[in-house]
Amino acid sequence: MSTTTTTSTRRGKAPAGEKIADWADGRLGIYGLAKANMRKIFPDHWSFMLGEICLYSFIIVILTGVYLTLFFHPSMAEVEYTGAYAPMHGVRMTEAYASTLDISFSTRGGLLVRQIHHWGALIFVAGMALHMLRVFFTGAFRKPRELNWLFGFLLLVLGCVAGFTGYSLPDDLLSGTGVRFMEGAILAVPIVGTYIAMFLYGGQFPGNDVIPRFFSIHVLLVPGIMLGLLVAHLILVFYHKHTQFAGPGKTNNNVVGMPFLPVYMAKAGGFFFLVFGVIAIIAGTTSINPVWVLGPYRPDQVSTGAQPDWYMGFSEGAIRAMPAWEWNFLGHTVNFGVFIPLVVVGILPALIALYPFFESWLTGDKREHHMAERPRNAPTRTAFGAAWISAYFVLMIAGGNDLWATHFHLSINAITWFVRVGLFVVPFLVFVFTKRVCLGLQRRDRDKVLHGRETGIIKRLPHGEFIEVHEPLPQGEMHRLTSHDQYAALEAGPSVDDNGVVRKQSLVEKLRVKMSQGYFGEENQIPKPTVNEYEEITSGHGHH
Repeated sequence: MSTTTTTSTRRGKAPAGEKIADWADGRLGIYGLAKANMRKIFPDHWSFMLGEICLYSFIIVILTGVYLTLFFHPSMAEVEYTGAYAPMHGVRMTEAYASTLDISFSTRGGLLVRQIHHWGALIFVAGMALHMLRVFFTGAFRKPRELNWLFGFLLLVLGCVAGFTGYSLPDDLLSGTGVRFMEGAILAVPIVGTYIAMFLYGGQFPGNDVIPRFFSIHVLLVPGIMLGLLVAHLILVFYHKHTQFAGPGKTNNNVVGMPFLPVYMAKAGGFFFLVFGVIAIIAGTTSINPVWVLGPYRPDQVSTGAQPDWYMGFSEGAIRAMPAWEWNFLGHTVNFGVFIPLVVVGILPALIALYPFFESWLTGDKREHHMAERPRNAPTRTAFGAAWISAYFVLMIAGGNDLWATHFHLSINAITWFVRVGLFVVPFLVFVFTKRVCLGLQRRDRDKVLHGRETGIIKRLPHGEFIEVHEPLPQGEMHRLTSHDQYAALEAGPSVDDNGVVRKQSLVEKLRVKMSQGYFGEENQIPKPTVNEYEEITSGHGHH
């Protein structure tokens, strides 16, 4: 009898799960990929959770949207309503509006899912806006993350597009008014505006095709693009590693934090359910978009107080604040009262999207940056961001000028003129104020590094002088306050070169030097304390 045994007999059969894992790894290389990335380190800071809120709310919106798609009929064919909502019996409406009522009153959980979907979309856009502001104010858009900044910007814009198209699908009186507003904006585009409107609406407004087309855009085109951008965004986050704020042991070449598995994933999983629970509580307690109160859309009815969702309010505010200027040219009317605000509203976001490339050109800095800046250490950039936010809120006031007038008993003309003047004055004042605050905080940080922390202990010197004892800062705190970069302002080159030839400076070069001095000149940042200054003070000369 043979005494040899096979390997499989000695070891026993491999578990089915291990076989599947081996099969998948042999074809996809999952093990090597997981081994390289599952222990990846993520820093721990509350502001980084804004991006997670965006991701989780996007997932919630997708899941609830799939459920709603099963019951919604994107048709503008007219029907007579005979559903569960008795006050609407006998009213003629589109199938889109009727199916929205059926989802709200006849579908199990339909109203709750509708409200979770709507609130989730609002929170997604709000989270994206705050996430972009965090990236902007901390300088996390610098090399090598310029593309990720563009991806995030496109996700924010597409989120607004998805919100507008989804908001328009029920075909109620409020959303129909918004679609009518969009038609007016399109018609204001010279030459091609009328053609675009005819193609979009499938004929004269309101046409028969706008709801089906918005439905395709809302559930297929925009989410598909957003999903691709989101995957690319997350891949770049993994590839470039996460930014982190300065602190002990943190450098531009490492990341201090928690591993992706199991710590970060466990916290992320819990945070997802927390976000979902908060959205569900809001949706279950706070009504939003009650279409049955508003009624179906009719082109001959517009109610006072018709407002878009908050993320589109600035565009309507720009049009409400603009004077009704028109220009008749060769038999054609150009409506500058609508066209100019649309151009401005389109240009400003484009400037925001290109800002990382502008700052890179201004500084000439080609290094990689993995450390997040404190906003106070970039006063001019922070002031520009604050000024932009103030302009946004001024336009939001214009977008709701009728509500401000009725709720606070104000003149709508006075509100309009306040917006027209404030749109130029308020951002300027906010810019100056924010910059002064940042410079003041920089001075305080410099003083803390040189003189230490106030202890509250009062001491009397032999000659009778009373002083407060200062305690030197810990090394970690000093590193946090002094680890940031400070750029030197560019200087205009010599007007004559070494050979005595007059050197011509281009207009672009002159502009770059001027803007660099405005960003990094003597009055635009407080110099960090040097080692010599610190040693001179701490050696006993003037330090208590």
